[in-house]
Amino acid sequence: MNRLAGKYEHTIDAKGRIIVPSKIREGLGDSFIVTLGLDGCLYIFSDDGWDKFSEQLEGLPGTKEIRQIKRYFMANAAHCDIDKQGRTLVPAPLREKAGIDKEVVLVGMIDKVELWSKERFDAQDNFDSIDEAAENLSALGVSF
Repeated sequence: MNRLAGKYEHTIDAKGRIIVPSKIREGLGDSFIVTLGLDGCLYIFSDDGWDKFSEQLEGLPGTKEIRQIKRYFMANAAHCDIDKQGRTLVPAPLREKAGIDKEVVLVGMIDKVELWSKERFDAQDNFDSIDEAAENLSALGVSF
């Protein structure tokens, strides 16, 4: 499995296209799925990553809350292709919901990429409590 990592800052052009960094393209391939994410960003999945994510959602019980979660991700999902210049068009409804207009940040998150408006990313990019968060992860068996 190709792990996605790194932070890349780019701009979005007037047509709503972004240049997908080559390291991210290596992990995603020539096409991918973009959907609403959590915390105000968009999630970008490789086709294989989307299949795994969809299978996880499919396996959940049919409660009202779970149906809402499935709708949130599935109704907002769009297939995107990367052109020969390494660009992709981010659908306008998703750009609007994520507050993306000019400057963007792409963050590799192991199995997906988060696409943020730079303003939103900078507002939440606060590592003051990272030590406490790391302690909580150590209780789950993650060591640093």
